[in-house]
Amino acid sequence: MATSSNQKLKLLYLLKILLEQTDENHVLSMQELLDALAEYGIRAERKTIYADLDLLRRFGFSVEMLKSKTFGYCIDRREFELPELKLLVDAVQSSQLISVRRSNELIAKLGLLTSVHHAKALKRHVVTAKRPKSLNKTTYYSIDAIHEAINSGRKITFCYFDYDMKKKRVYRKNSERYSLTPVTLTWNDDKYYLIGYRKKYDGFSHYRVDRMCQVEVSGDTADRFDRRRFNMADYAKRMFGMFNGELMHATLRFHESLVNVVLDAFGTDTAFRLSDDRFEITVEVSNSPVFLAWMFQFGNKAEIIGPSHLRQAMRDLLELNARQYEQGVEKFQ
Repeated sequence: MATSSNQKLKLLYLLKILLEQTDENHVLSMQELLDALAEYGIRAERKTIYADLDLLRRFGFSVEMLKSKTFGYCIDRREFELPELKLLVDAVQSSQLISVRRSNELIAKLGLLTSVHHAKALKRHVVTAKRPKSLNKTTYYSIDAIHEAINSGRKITFCYFDYDMKKKRVYRKNSERYSLTPVTLTWNDDKYYLIGYRKKYDGFSHYRVDRMCQVEVSGDTADRFDRRRFNMADYAKRMFGMFNGELMHATLRFHESLVNVVLDAFGTDTAFRLSDDRFEITVEVSNSPVFLAWMFQFGNKAEIIGPSHLRQAMRDLLELNARQYEQGVEKFQ
């Protein structure tokens, strides 16, 4: 026999049943709704269910009567559409930042945002080229603490580490805690970085969030700095990738097959000078191994035209690597 308290929960249980068991392709008949409520110890009549369905519509839920194999009721529109949830699942599953266990937990929670039928479609098999997952299981909470500190105008403290060859943590500064003013978080090359400000050095520095641990919001007020000096796009350009080093203007020549690659790297407003099946650009780059390696991967389809000392840097790097491999061959022969 149904209890009075259960009867008072009838509308909530009805919503739960519709959210979990129905969608635009799966409906429940009136009798199936009554049977499902009975499993929660709730007896109801058809006319009261009609009234409850109308209440849910008036509140904003998209409750519709549709024909599947038979006529029935469903919630056919939700906050997240199935393609959007699939996209989120793909992002979680392929993220290098999130551990395997945390990925599975998040995907299971995303499944709660749709029907049990659609949730099965969220068991995706994303090809990630065996992308390694983070070994730091606390990254998720570190990000939350950083955001809290930024929003509350506080400093953070944390320990920072590297991995040795046995995959054991080796803490920098002899495990002494870092303390700084968090400025922002940025995503680069599938990794999260914290950009922070240190008043002592009047400068900015960045740290990989997955190499931070024991992140705590400090009781100290964040240091003030001239925000006009900090341009996130500029900082990222200088600190990450091909622009980490001495910046200079260089003239580069590429084969026409590399147009998309060049536009991805330097932007769609990059000016081209065309010559047969080649084109030249003049852009700001750095004299760094990262940039030189980026150019080298294209073989004879890419060439540094100038300045001369950047061409010489490429020659020096190639000669150094050639000697290393020559020595390696001799060593093992």
